[in-house]
Amino acid sequence: MDTSFLLLSVVIGFILGIFSGLVPGIHTNTFSFILAACSPLLNELGFSPVCVAAIIISNSLTHTFLDIIPSVFLGAPDADTSLAVLPGHQMLLDGHGLEAIRLSALGSAGSVVVSLVLILPMAIFFAGVYPFVDQYIGWILLAIVLVMVYTERGEVVEGQGPLVRMKYRMFAVVLFLGSGLLGLFAFESQALMDPLIMIGEPSILMPLFSGLFGASMLVISMLTDTVIPMQVSSRLILPPKRILRGTILGSAAGSFVAWLPGITSAVATVLARLGVKEDYSDDDSAREFIVSISGVNTANAIFGLVALYVIGRTRSGAMVAVSDVMGEVSLDANILVILLIIIVGVSIAAYFMTIYLGDRILGVLTRINYRRMCMVILTGLTLLVVVFTGWFGLVVFAAAVPVGMLAPYLKVRRTHAMGALILPLLMFYF
Repeated sequence: MDTSFLLLSVVIGFILGIFSGLVPGIHTNTFSFILAACSPLLNELGFSPVCVAAIIISNSLTHTFLDIIPSVFLGAPDADTSLAVLPGHQMLLDGHGLEAIRLSALGSAGSVVVSLVLILPMAIFFAGVYPFVDQYIGWILLAIVLVMVYTERGEVVEGQGPLVRMKYRMFAVVLFLGSGLLGLFAFESQALMDPLIMIGEPSILMPLFSGLFGASMLVISMLTDTVIPMQVSSRLILPPKRILRGTILGSAAGSFVAWLPGITSAVATVLARLGVKEDYSDDDSAREFIVSISGVNTANAIFGLVALYVIGRTRSGAMVAVSDVMGEVSLDANILVILLIIIVGVSIAAYFMTIYLGDRILGVLTRINYRRMCMVILTGLTLLVVVFTGWFGLVVFAAAVPVGMLAPYLKVRRTHAMGALILPLLMFYF
């Protein structure tokens, strides 16, 4: 294996990950599938299958660090950061945007360390129980939904009784079913998508999640005449034990779902959300949640590779692409170790790049009229939806916005809007 080509591959993947992480609407899978399609050409240029796999993995991992920036600053989430956009953007509006970026970067970096520790026990565990777990995925999802609804407390008011809590649980069910029905409609009709520009396979999740979690928040911000205040110190005020807990929770959730078919890291974010208790101050809960969500996405990217090695199954678009480019080249222990070393190196670079770019982008945003910026971003999101998913995507996007606005008005967690993904999965497994 040519070391120079391997290093060049890592750099290429890192640059692609920065681009896909910062540009709303460009998912990491887009580059993964393009690289897989171009792998014969890359092989002729001297890039071995392992080098192409290194590009894909570097791109995928870097993306999990950088994608927090448009989520927090622009309210433009992808499927994996759709929940992080909410507390992250609120921190921006409270003057703590710099801290939100650092918390996210720390959560992702910490997740790499936790994931490396978990690799051996998780590999041994799932190698033995995977056939059993595979049969009960539907029940696992149903249990997650029931816990989500049961733990909904709504707006906490001193002295409120059980009937008030029951009201908020009913609101949670309404939001879950409303978003779920929209998700069913979107997935069953996704063949109607007709992108103006075809880059990889169009995803119905883009208009769905952009409407539920991105545009809905932008509309509310415009209606309330919000402004971006001067940002205060980027110093982390979340206690170290909360940072550690958020990192471990996110890493555990991300590593768990990486083994399960049909379940993305977006579902793992729901698991992580359930692990963040609400008996702390709202500020601390928001900060810990950002750490855990970032940990989810990074751990999921790492364990997708481990699952491919241990059980021989692909659990993400990036791993499908890796499996394709490897072809007849066996993913043995030596190659796995090389790719894990690449992951560690890329993570260090991505951590510092996230902080560097976050600081500079925020410096620009604080000098811009926020309401006007929201209008520009909303227009940009709408154009991206039309370009990448066509007019049907625009219909889904427009329908998702009012559904996403229900959560703050009903005073329940927006996590329940993940019914857009979970309900179709439940229908599939049952």
